[in-house]
Amino acid sequence: PTSDDTPEVLNRALSNLSSRWKNWWVRGILTLAMITFFFIIIYLGPMVLMTIVMCVQIKCFHEIITIGYNVYHSYDLPWFRTLSWYFLLCVNYFFYGETVTDYFFTLVQREEPLRILSKYHRFISFALYLTGFCMFVLSLVKKHYRLQFYMFGWTHVTLLIVVTQSHLIIHNLFEGMIWFIVPISCVICNDIMAYMFGFFFGRTPLIKLSPKKTWEGFIGGFFATVLFGLLLSYVMSGYRCFTCPVEFNNDTNSFTVDCEPSELFQLQEYNIPLVLQSVVGWKTVQMYPFQIHSIALSTFASLIGPFGGFFASGFKRAFKIKDFANTIPGHGGIMDRFDCQYLMATFVNVYIASFIRGPNPSKLIQQFLTLRPDQQLHIFNTLKAHLVDKGML
Repeated sequence: PTSDDTPEVLNRALSNLSSRWKNWWVRGILTLAMITFFFIIIYLGPMVLMTIVMCVQIKCFHEIITIGYNVYHSYDLPWFRTLSWYFLLCVNYFFYGETVTDYFFTLVQREEPLRILSKYHRFISFALYLTGFCMFVLSLVKKHYRLQFYMFGWTHVTLLIVVTQSHLIIHNLFEGMIWFIVPISCVICNDIMAYMFGFFFGRTPLIKLSPKKTWEGFIGGFFATVLFGLLLSYVMSGYRCFTCPVEFNNDTNSFTVDCEPSELFQLQEYNIPLVLQSVVGWKTVQMYPFQIHSIALSTFASLIGPFGGFFASGFKRAFKIKDFANTIPGHGGIMDRFDCQYLMATFVNVYIASFIRGPNPSKLIQQFLTLRPDQQLHIFNTLKAHLVDKGML
């Protein structure tokens, strides 16, 4: 059954409007509130952003697991909720432990307890998972085996979708705030513009899973998002606080985002294709190379990103629910807002690994310094011989 979760203040203010326009205003006001909150957490810095990502991940996991519990709760399965949250803890311990070791290597090596935990991190993670696995086997109840294995699979697929991909969001953040903000903003822009174009001009249904989605909204959202991505990238590429990788300063024990901008964020001159020169009247244009990458990001956010939403719609229809939860009036649950974001995060991470990221000299030096003196000397002599052969020494 559906219920009206709109705040009473908005209900009274919009009481004279039709349900269509009332929903439009409710969604619009709450969208502006969420965008304002998004700007605030960006201003507060990387640490707050990572905390918010963690909170969103936990809430999304809770919403999906609660659906499973509500569907099957009559069987009173033992330990189901306890084991679900235990597996969430195990997976987060594994992923965040890997991140700490990777990005805070010097800090880990400096503290004895952290060094021990880092050295045996994967063994500890595996031992924690095995404990949960054994607890699950011990909880099996006769006549309910199949159902319990369904729920075991439900939990693991939820972990794969939510935890793994939220972890990739944090990895993107460490590459530079711009790799976090632009993709998320493109998804938000596409969601808003597709809704606006669909609301005012929509006539042709797009997909049966989402009857309200239209081709007009889909196409209008695409062009608006690509243009938005280009403009946002141009503005953000000029600020070091957005373009520099997020690094941990061991002297101050804090995050820093100060560096010499890479070539991606330095203005370059590009020739305009002959076909377009007669239209725009220019032969060349100055752009940041990142803007070209932003076209790929915004295109994915517009054309493939919505399939995350369609997937979520199919999931909700399978269990005959309207939304994952009623956390945000007019929008549903947190998972309803982040269904496309997780797919986008995976794409950005793969894109950076494939086309952007190269070897990191500082990490190589950190690892070099942890080797035994004889190993360091061997590497030094090998590197020296290589540079002599190339004529550089």
